[in-house]
Amino acid sequence: MERATGIGGVFFRCNDPQVTVAWYEEHLGWPAATDFPGSVVRWKGGEETIWGAFPSDTEYFGTGGNPFMVNYIVEDLAAMLTQLREKGVEVDDNEEHSEFGKFGWAIDCDGRRFELWQPPG
Repeated sequence: MERATGIGGVFFRCNDPQVTVAWYEEHLGWPAATDFPGSVVRWKGGEETIWGAFPSDTEYFGTGGNPFMVNYIVEDLAAMLTQLREKGVEVDDNEEHSEFGKFGWAIDCDGRRFELWQPPG
């Protein structure tokens, strides 16, 4: 059985991503990333989690108005998406493959879009 092995990112909607990122940098000490509105949070064990601020009108989380989306790490994206489809889960037919890995999306039982990420390599 395929399973998520970690959390690769937490993404949320906000009124002004740059202001929000600056606030968290000042108050929590998370340095702003240079290539996206957010931060790369580095944990004590060396793992990293992407913390991303998106504009309030983003459709990246779907059109349901959910305030956040979680990115879950998987070892085999294709197998996980197949498993979800077989269990009747709504899975987005689109996938993204890039130098950052493979990405897929699905909808949970409460209508929240979530992202699955198979890291490169």
